[in-house]
Amino acid sequence: MSAVGPPGLDVVDRLISLTKAGDRSDLLQRLAHTRQRLLDPAVRVLVVGEFKQGKSLLINALVDAPVCPVDDDIATALPTEISYAKSPIAWLVRGMDGAGDAETTRVQVPLDELASHVSEAGNPANRQNLLRAEVAIPRQILADGLVLVDTTGVGGLSSVHTTSTLAALPTADAVLLVSDASQEYSEPEIDFLRQAMKLCPNVACVLSKIDLYPQWRRIAELDRVHLAGANVEADLLPVSSTLRLHAMRADDKQLDDESGFPPLVRYLRNAVAQADRLSRRSVAHDVFTVTDHLAVSLRAELQAQCNPEGGTVLMAELEAAQSRAENLQRRTSRWQQTLSDGMTDLTADIEFDLRDRMRQVVRTGEAALEQADPHAIWEQFTEWLGQQLAAATSDNFVWANQRAQAIAQQVAVHFAEDGGELLPELRLGDTPSTLNAVPELAAPHADDPKLVGKLLTGMRGSYGGVIMFGMLTMLAGAASMFNPVSLVAGLVLGSKTLRDDKHSRLKRQQAEAQMLLRRQIDDVTFHVSKECRDRLRQVQRLLRDHFSEVATELQRSLTESIQAAQKAAHTEDSQRQQRISRLKAELAQIDAVRQDARALLAAPGDRS
Repeated sequence: MSAVGPPGLDVVDRLISLTKAGDRSDLLQRLAHTRQRLLDPAVRVLVVGEFKQGKSLLINALVDAPVCPVDDDIATALPTEISYAKSPIAWLVRGMDGAGDAETTRVQVPLDELASHVSEAGNPANRQNLLRAEVAIPRQILADGLVLVDTTGVGGLSSVHTTSTLAALPTADAVLLVSDASQEYSEPEIDFLRQAMKLCPNVACVLSKIDLYPQWRRIAELDRVHLAGANVEADLLPVSSTLRLHAMRADDKQLDDESGFPPLVRYLRNAVAQADRLSRRSVAHDVFTVTDHLAVSLRAELQAQCNPEGGTVLMAELEAAQSRAENLQRRTSRWQQTLSDGMTDLTADIEFDLRDRMRQVVRTGEAALEQADPHAIWEQFTEWLGQQLAAATSDNFVWANQRAQAIAQQVAVHFAEDGGELLPELRLGDTPSTLNAVPELAAPHADDPKLVGKLLTGMRGSYGGVIMFGMLTMLAGAASMFNPVSLVAGLVLGSKTLRDDKHSRLKRQQAEAQMLLRRQIDDVTFHVSKECRDRLRQVQRLLRDHFSEVATELQRSLTESIQAAQKAAHTEDSQRQQRISRLKAELAQIDAVRQDARALLAAPGDRS
C-alpha cells in the first residue's frame, strides 16, 4: 500500500482530472464509484456456525484481543464486525424506526461495555433493537482491509438467524464455518455449506476445540468424508483457539504451529490477496473504458488535423460508427425486454416456489397437530416450525439469487451482441432477517376446565341417564326412580359425556392451533415475498441503469468525435500545428494513465 493511498488511487485521480478537462461529466460517475471502491478495501469474512462452537473465541485468537464476549453461558445476540484502526474504538449500529437498513445511527461505546450489548445475556433476543456492533482495533492481520464478522449462532443452521446469515453471504468475500471437534458434521451443517457455496464460493471449514477432544483427528477424517460425499470443495482447518492465545502471550512459535492457526491465517491472507487482485482488475477495466471514450474524439481530431485531405473518409467512418451507436440505443428494447420478461418470470417462479414450500410445511404441521394435544407439544412444535420456515425461506432465497445472476448474464450477452460491455457487480446490501419482522406464533387458547367444571359436565350427562333408566325401571315395577340400574346408567352416561366433552375440546384446540399455523404461514409468506420482490427490483434497476449509461456514453463519444473532425476541417493553417501538438500531449497523458493501469494489473496481489 502506498503512502498516499491504495494502489490505483493516483491513476484514478489523474484520470478524473483528464475527464473534467475533457468536459465528460457522464464518465465522472463511473470514476467516482471506482474511487469509492479503492477507498473501501474491506474484505469481509463471515464466521458462521451453530451456538457454542467457538466462533467468538476463534476471532479473539485471530486478532489476539478480547473483542468478542466469551463464556460458557454467553451467546452472541447480534453480528459484530472487527476491522482495523490505529486506536481501539467500538460502535453500536441501530436502525431508524420505520426506515430501511440504509438509515442507521451509530453510537460509540467503551470496549469493555460491548458485551452488555452484543451478548444474549446482556441483550436477550436483541431487545435493544440493534443491527450490529462494529469494533476497530490496531492489529496487523486487519491492516490490509480484512474485516471479520462474528455472526449470531444459528441453532441447527436452520433457525431464523440462518436467513439473515444467508442474506449477508453475497456481500462476503469468504466464509468460515466453525464446528467443534465433539462430533462429526450434522446434516444441517452440510446443507448450509451447500447453500453457502452457491452464494459465496470461497468457503473454509474450521474444526475448533481440538485441545478438548483427543479424538479430533478421527472427527476430522469423518468430516472430510462428509464434505466429499456432498461434493463440497472446502479446506478443513483444525485449530485450538486456547493454544493460539497462549502462544501469542508467550511468543511461542512452536505452540502457535500446534494450535493450527498458521494455515488459517494464510487462508485469510489469500482471501485478502484475491480480493485485491479482483479490485485491481475492476479498476483497470474502468480506466481502460474511460480512456477509450476520452481518446476516441482526440484521435479523430488529430487524424483530421494531420491529414485534412482525408477528412471525407474519416467522416464516413465516424458517421458509420455513430449510426451503430444510435442503433444500439434504439435497440435497447431487446435487452430491456429480456430483463423485464426474465424478472417477471422469476418473480412468479419464486413466489410459487415459496408458496409450495409453505404449503408443505402447513400440511406436515396440520398432520402433527391432528395427532396430539397442541398444549402438550406446543413448545416442540414452535421450535420445529421455526426451523422449517427458516429452511424454506433460505432455500427460496438461494434459488432466487442464483436465478437473478443467470438473468443478469443473459442480459449481458444480449447487450454484448449489440454493443459489448462487462456485467456490473451484483452485490445487494445485506438486510436483517425477514422472519424477525413476523410476529411470534401465538399459543392456542387454554381450554382445560377445573375439577368443578368437570363434575358439572359429568352431572349433566348422568342426570339424563338416571331419569331415563329410572322411569323405565319404575314402569318395570321398581319401587323408586333412584335404583342401582338407574344409578349405574347415570355413571356410564356421565363418563361418556366427560369423554365426549374432552374429545370436542381437543378438536377445538387442534382446529385453533391449525388456524394459528396457517395465519403464521401467511405472515411469513407475505414478508418474504415482499423482500424477494424488492431484491429482484433492485437487480433489475441496477442492470437497466448500467447498460443505459453505457449506451449513452458510447453515443456521446462518437458524436463528439464527429464534431471534432468537422471542427478540424475549418482550422486555419497557422493554428493547425499548435492544435496538433496539444492533441498529442493530451493523448500522451491518456496513454500514460493506461500504462499505469496495465502496471496495476501486473502488480502482485498479495501485499502481506
